Amino acid sequence: MKLDNIVVVLDRPEESRNVGAVCRGMANCGIHTLRIVGKKEDIDDMHVRILAIHAAYIWEQATFYDSITQATADCTLAAGTTRRRGKKRKGKLLLPEEFAQSAEPVTEGGGKVAMVFGNERTGLTDEELEECTIGVTIPSSDEFASLNLSHAVQVLCYHMFRTQNKDFKGYTPITLERLDKTVTGIAENLRTVGFFTRTGSEDMENFWRTVLSRAALSEGEAQYIEKTFDKIAGLSTRNQKS
Repeated sequence: MKLDNIVVVLDRPEESRNVGAVCRGMANCGIHTLRIVGKKEDIDDMHVRILAIHAAYIWEQATFYDSITQATADCTLAAGTTRRRGKKRKGKLLLPEEFAQSAEPVTEGGGKVAMVFGNERTGLTDEELEECTIGVTIPSSDEFASLNLSHAVQVLCYHMFRTQNKDFKGYTPITLERLDKTVTGIAENLRTVGFFTRTGSEDMENFWRTVLSRAALSEGEAQYIEKTFDKIAGLSTRNQKS
């Protein structure tokens, strides 16, 4: 995914602070091209900057158009976001992750992909959605299905960002095989300090294995525990010699 080929299009935004929040969300995800359907003078510059904070440069570089068609003319894909389904609303709507997968080869090939967002009150009308080539929807609770404009932009930008940065690793618990190494080390160190006789080690190992498996340790946490018990055993040995 080439994030420089991602374009965010805001169609007739009404709340200037939302525009600022959109800029910040875009910057969080490494996306910098903002296009706005509407007039610049209708947006309060100060209110934009209050929420954009250090992403105000995106607002400063934003370009303005008279229609979605004009704003997306140089794009290969134009995805209109909507929560409403219907015959006139692109039929099948892609989920954000599905859209990110379809957008990736386009951007890698040098094409631009536009993500189009309607205004805060009405979203995209049927006619405006027709100016887009595909539809994207963000599932949300029926209790309150409408997302804030900046939140919707953040969700889609994040999926673009994650598609580019596939190597980011989250928290990965160690396997039981790896945990056995930690448990064995704990038991050996406790035996060294005289905590129990060899005959009691099996029960002790079972105890630690049960407790630590529920904790779902990371590799770093397992190593920290091992070092702690190694140090305890080392200090005990030195004290006995002195």
